[in-house]
Amino acid sequence: MSETSGTYDVVVLGAGPCGENLAERTSDAGLSTVIVESELLGGECSFWACEPSKALLRPVLARADAHRVPGFGAIAEAMDPAAVFAHRDKLAAYWHDDDQVAWLGSVPVDLVRGHGRLDGPRQVTVRSSGGDTVRLSARYAVAVCTGTDSALPALPGLARVRPWTNRDATSSDTVPGRLAVVGGGVVATEMATAWRALGSEVTMLVRGEGLLPRMEPFAGEMVADALRASGVDVRLSTSVASVTREGGPPAQVRTTLSDGAELATDEILFATGRAPRTGDIGLDTVGAAPGDWLSVDETFRVRSVPEGWLYAAGDVNHRALMTHQSKYQARIAGAIIGARANGRPLDDGPWGAHAPTADSVAVPQVVVTDPEVASVGPTAREAERLGRRVDVVDYDLGRVAGAVQYADGYRGRARLLIDQDRGTVAGATFVGPGVAELLYSATVAVTSEIPVERLWHAVPAFPTISEVWLRLLETRRDSAATVRGAEADF
Repeated sequence: MSETSGTYDVVVLGAGPCGENLAERTSDAGLSTVIVESELLGGECSFWACEPSKALLRPVLARADAHRVPGFGAIAEAMDPAAVFAHRDKLAAYWHDDDQVAWLGSVPVDLVRGHGRLDGPRQVTVRSSGGDTVRLSARYAVAVCTGTDSALPALPGLARVRPWTNRDATSSDTVPGRLAVVGGGVVATEMATAWRALGSEVTMLVRGEGLLPRMEPFAGEMVADALRASGVDVRLSTSVASVTREGGPPAQVRTTLSDGAELATDEILFATGRAPRTGDIGLDTVGAAPGDWLSVDETFRVRSVPEGWLYAAGDVNHRALMTHQSKYQARIAGAIIGARANGRPLDDGPWGAHAPTADSVAVPQVVVTDPEVASVGPTAREAERLGRRVDVVDYDLGRVAGAVQYADGYRGRARLLIDQDRGTVAGATFVGPGVAELLYSATVAVTSEIPVERLWHAVPAFPTISEVWLRLLETRRDSAATVRGAEADF
């Protein structure tokens, strides 16, 4: 065992997409930067979440699309799990981070592998798997970009059951005959979709009254209908009372539900939320609470460390738990650290270069189920809670010519929220095959605060699904005309 030390302008804890992007921006600002990582560079998204999960889901959606168009003849119902797993393994880089390491060196940013912990103000101690110690000092900033872990419920004996988390669900090489999925959010719906298509008998145990509870209610309803049609047993308002693994080999998982019913499966996936990776990073040495989400100000400084040298970006600050949003935060936080270190003023007004305005106004999200769900901005319910006056405009996506071309019997729905006071798009939700590609245009409309009247001049190509934008504008116009007519009659 040995001990070394080094001093940098910036020390970054965590080399997922957030940490990598923040380190790149501070390096671009001329600051010497080192990044600390105990696992694979690229983090959860590259190896256990976004990339492998979408690799599992893409064949599922491609098969579904093929079923919905003429000319393919007989399409095999059974998928080839080995081929799908091989595709997934390739897109997860076979769980090697050589490319990420090479990229980091080209930025350039130094890398220290090991578990990093704060050890007082601007100090980080890194312990490698071999027991070596590296002591790092930061002149300007330490940035926590450690992300999250799966949050498991406090059920007695759960560890002995060896439940699946998202990591198991995206990396397993075998198809369980029966799979219980606990949860109703994005991970739960996506993994239920994937594993059902791969051949598992899937039962979803959803504590709430619907799927995708943070999105428009019709989104969860349409996804639930499709999952049931595929053979998934979706049980709403159901919670887990206890779970054990018994018998075997192979050992079965026996789950007792809140109503006393029992369920026997081969595996059980808990997709019940995320918890911050802050329990063992030395927060107590700088006066912050270990295990908590790191509350930050609008420049990503951690509020509980008033000296202003500790930053937190990405999922760990609980502002918006999505990879693309963590990268957005990282770019801004890195630029802020660079500006402050170089004595430059911040451009921190709304939509400024140093303002994470999108975190509260325009967070885009895609759920890769069949049908897909894509949304940006608040839901109608959230807008009401925030006191925003909005017009809610709905349209049947299946009536758009591009949707008819896309699939026979296309089923989908679009919703636009129009800010009544400003005459701009406040939010949008699309549900249906292929709608993920509609989302960027909606995000641009929200962030650009384009007047709705100007959108009449953004002509969608015919026949594409994007023509739904025109149909939504027409629906709003016709609705307004009906209201005016009724007022005149009165």
